[in-house]
Amino acid sequence: MKLSWIDVRTVGSAKDAIVQEAIHAGVEGVLSDDLADLENLPPTVRKILFPQGKPLPEGFGAADIVVVDPRKHGEPAELAGRHPEVEFGRFTEIVDAETLEDACRSGRTEKWSLLLFRDPTKIPLEIVIAAAARAQGSLITVAQDVEEAEIIFGVLELGSDGVLMAPARVGDATALKRAAETDVPDVRLVELEVTATAHVGMGERACVDTATYFGEDEGILVGSTSKGMILCVSETHPLPYMPTRPFRVNAGAIHSYTLGAGERTNYLSELTAGSKVTAVDIHGRTRLVTVGRVKIESRPLLSIDAVAPDGRTANLILQDDWHVRVLGPGGAVLNSTELKPGDKVLGYLPEEDRHVGYPIAEFCREQ
Repeated sequence: MKLSWIDVRTVGSAKDAIVQEAIHAGVEGVLSDDLADLENLPPTVRKILFPQGKPLPEGFGAADIVVVDPRKHGEPAELAGRHPEVEFGRFTEIVDAETLEDACRSGRTEKWSLLLFRDPTKIPLEIVIAAAARAQGSLITVAQDVEEAEIIFGVLELGSDGVLMAPARVGDATALKRAAETDVPDVRLVELEVTATAHVGMGERACVDTATYFGEDEGILVGSTSKGMILCVSETHPLPYMPTRPFRVNAGAIHSYTLGAGERTNYLSELTAGSKVTAVDIHGRTRLVTVGRVKIESRPLLSIDAVAPDGRTANLILQDDWHVRVLGPGGAVLNSTELKPGDKVLGYLPEEDRHVGYPIAEFCREQ
């Protein structure tokens, strides 16, 4: 889990509102140079003291972590020996090769490393992440805004362990916490038995082209209803007459749902360049991938109905062509036009109903 910390040293008159919002959003840490800011925080929030440019106070009050600048305060290991009641972190400002090496050393040895990169390039951060990849400590990188935080969380795929950001306004702490949620929960796939297929005439279908390669046993979940989806495979497997496109899923008719970020569903017609969709493999393991393009074209369509052992159903409408495929048990690649009653496909049957894509406990009938 990525960590989101907020810096309240410069937020001004909105400090109380921003702190309350951060607590409500589930932000993991609040950093200040004033112990009074940390006293009334709940135990669910790490209380971080960073007296940057100031001497260390005589006591650390409610602080859980004290971040120090070794040039002014001394080495964290030495301070920890004198103050075993708190954890110490090391602050490094990276401006040149020497300070970059300091940051790498901190990442390998310190429990907490707070990093401030002065140059806009993320190459130095990549170097520190690589240097500290096998270490047990956490890298917390300063971000100027939520957009930069999203980039920091993804650097070298691993990303920084956490981000420290000074919110400019109420709402930024919530956005930072959302940016930190880079993982999506795995899903429980079930075997569905095909009950019927039918040619349903012309309509618009969407090919979802992503900015990543899919695995051979991976695709996206698509369905006509939010409570029944079938796993559509990418064009990773060879086809006659055309090259493989392992970044593409020929997904389904434009009205169909798929899973996006935050367990929210999206219509295929809503997806655009930069959207996020959930890639799923045959074991239900998930990851967020970025959409690069969605191709919507008129094609003949095929409807597939399937049922789960408990009686719940799913429907998928996709392009009526042999080369459009879905996944079955064990990763079997099934040509959609050859499916017949009794065949098994992999699907996902969420329990929740949906309102504007979000799961909600309410009555909703889809048919």
